[in-house]
Amino acid sequence: MQALLEALRRSVGPSQVLTEGDLSAYQNDWRRRSQGRALAVVRPGCTQEVAQVVKACAAAGVSIVPQGGNTGLVVGSTPDASGTQILLSLQRMQALRQLDAANLSLTVEAGCILQNVQQAAADAGLLFPLSLAAEGSCSIGGNLASNAGGTQVVRYGNARELCLGLEVVTAQGEIWNGLSGLRKDNTGYDLRDLFIGSEGTLGIITAATLKLFPKPAARLTAWAALPTLDAAVRLLSLAHQHLGASLTGFEVMGRFALGLVARHFPQQRVPLLSAGDSAAPAWAVLLESSDHESEAHARLQLERLLEVAYEQQVVSDAVVAESLAQARALWHIRESIPLAQSLEGLNIKHDISIPVSSIPRFVQATDALLAQRLPGVRLVNFGHLGDGNLHYNVQAPVGVEPAAFLREHEAEVNALVFESVRQFDGSISAEHGIGSLKVEHLEQHKPPVALALMRSIKQALDPHNTMNPGRVLRA
Repeated sequence: MQALLEALRRSVGPSQVLTEGDLSAYQNDWRRRSQGRALAVVRPGCTQEVAQVVKACAAAGVSIVPQGGNTGLVVGSTPDASGTQILLSLQRMQALRQLDAANLSLTVEAGCILQNVQQAAADAGLLFPLSLAAEGSCSIGGNLASNAGGTQVVRYGNARELCLGLEVVTAQGEIWNGLSGLRKDNTGYDLRDLFIGSEGTLGIITAATLKLFPKPAARLTAWAALPTLDAAVRLLSLAHQHLGASLTGFEVMGRFALGLVARHFPQQRVPLLSAGDSAAPAWAVLLESSDHESEAHARLQLERLLEVAYEQQVVSDAVVAESLAQARALWHIRESIPLAQSLEGLNIKHDISIPVSSIPRFVQATDALLAQRLPGVRLVNFGHLGDGNLHYNVQAPVGVEPAAFLREHEAEVNALVFESVRQFDGSISAEHGIGSLKVEHLEQHKPPVALALMRSIKQALDPHNTMNPGRVLRA
């Protein structure tokens, strides 16, 4: 291994091969569910250096774990505990290579922080719409490797739909330059889509050409209270009818999830709810509309939507943000739910996708099953209703130690929830990926033909299993 470390130091410089000191920021996952140990943390500064690192590791038969901002939730970008893997961090690769305003495209390196990509587009008077709670620390390479979703998928799609081209270092250390800004290219298999969502198991994304959009003339945010989840689905249908393509965000939040925010962040004013208020509306929707005409036109459309929703008794109350500051405050409440849940204690997370029309029945059935099996269990239910993605999380009953609950009941809860997802024709992973946490579940819920095809692709592109082994597919 010493010969490999020396080769890596020659490739990226001695100061960028870390073997001593506190490396927990690289070796521990964001949720602190896994504490790994790498042979070394290697920090290349360009694509050529990434290629050299991959070649050296391939020659030595050492596996590589690529990592961006290390904000993933499925333990997909941290090393195992063997001390034999190379953790390849792309954090130094943050160059903005080219912004082509006429082509509505931006080429950036994989280590670019998502917020910086958004800002680069905004500085040019354009929009890069991918938006998620971790945008201040997650990287665009990780977003693409996991096909991240976020809050504006209903209008703009997942990370996959926002990418025009990629630059990738293969498992053999070759560089594929597919950074074309073309919207149309029917020259064979779509290699770009193969690497997006592969979680670093087929190759390492080092740069991407991203789609940009004209900046809206106005963006308005509304918060609506609803009595049932069925009403939320009805409001979504009305929003599609009245707003059309202007509908950019549609988030749903359960009463208990919002109660956690009110309890742990009392400085935040949660509309129509106070901590512990059992009489508060059962559900809330955070809705965003983007308009390319004017703020007056956007407000007229949104107010008309809410009027119709009132008339049809879909919503019980609603507020429309009167300023950008108010809109940000409303979105901050939604984005604070995961942190509030974390402060409440360890929990069992699910990132699931269900056909929108089936979501109320899924929640009703699964809530009842969990209450029967584990009396007193608390459900933190929120997510992107506009695209059918729920974060259906399970918190320990009051008085039960969270870590013990997780240890004793996680397998049972996962089995119950995932079986319910299957019965409603859903997916066990909507936007977080598979990582190492869901490998076994993927094998149970993915059709055998699909698994065989995936294994064939893995074998063809990474025959020696050196690219993030044990993630997505079993070794």
